[in-house]
Amino acid sequence: MPVAGYSFATLIGSLRKTVTRRSMFGVAIMAVGLSACTEASQRVDTMAREGAKGVVTETIATRFPQVPKQLITPFTDCIIDNSDANEIRVFAKSAVIGVDDTTVATVRTVLSRPETVRCLSQNSLGMTGTLG
Repeated sequence: MPVAGYSFATLIGSLRKTVTRRSMFGVAIMAVGLSACTEASQRVDTMAREGAKGVVTETIATRFPQVPKQLITPFTDCIIDNSDANEIRVFAKSAVIGVDDTTVATVRTVLSRPETVRCLSQNSLGMTGTLG
């Protein structure tokens, strides 16, 4: 029964619109928050990878004497680019405590991946011709 021009159906419809708007606003706020978290996470990952480069360079230079000096930077870049978050953590830890057997094993693991080998082949051509 309508009261002052409003019916129960009109009232429910109005409430649905309000709840839907609030829900959409909440979803939008959550999306912005997640986006900010994703961006922050990506920045942290980028910073960690940059910090890990020194450790990987040191490891290549001191523990892999078969790598020519001019290829240390391409090796480092390919290793960093093909490392997952856990491997980057190993390198970050090594930056604090020093290069150890875990660091060397992690570098070897990343070097053994087909993606890393492909990266090395692409980035070292022209420097030595081929990797042996």
